Amino acid sequence: MRVGITGHRGLDEVVECQVRQLLDEAVRGLGAGLVAVSCIADGPDAWFAELVLEHGGQLVVVIPAEQYRESLPEDHHALYDRLLSRASEVHRTGMTESDSVAHMAGSEILVDLVDEVLAVWDGKPARGYGGTADVVAYAEGCGVPVRVLWPEGAER
Repeated sequence: MRVGITGHRGLDEVVECQVRQLLDEAVRGLGAGLVAVSCIADGPDAWFAELVLEHGGQLVVVIPAEQYRESLPEDHHALYDRLLSRASEVHRTGMTESDSVAHMAGSEILVDLVDEVLAVWDGKPARGYGGTADVVAYAEGCGVPVRVLWPEGAER
């Protein structure tokens, strides 16, 4: 089974801990043979990828733009590189600039590759084009099931 991930970045430590627990429970519940599909950004994308690899699954990476890595926080680059090196497949949009259009294009590729999407989402509208709400809407429009993982009472 291929499962994609989308979610809010920049969560505070308390919400991060809760989200990591929800992701761990989801990965354990999905069982053996799991393939994570992720853009491996900092936050839920990378946490999910790490968990799936730790549980013996595989990782498929989608790179939204050639300048994507450089657009991520510098302290995430080492983990990004480690995860990318473990990918069994890499898909690219062909775009150069890491902007909202490229991010949404990457998310569309991700959704098109999976059987289900996990969304670390507070249920609110996207703060900008290509945000988590837009990815959820795209997945639902394509008929791909979406499972929302959000700690009860948590705020972004």
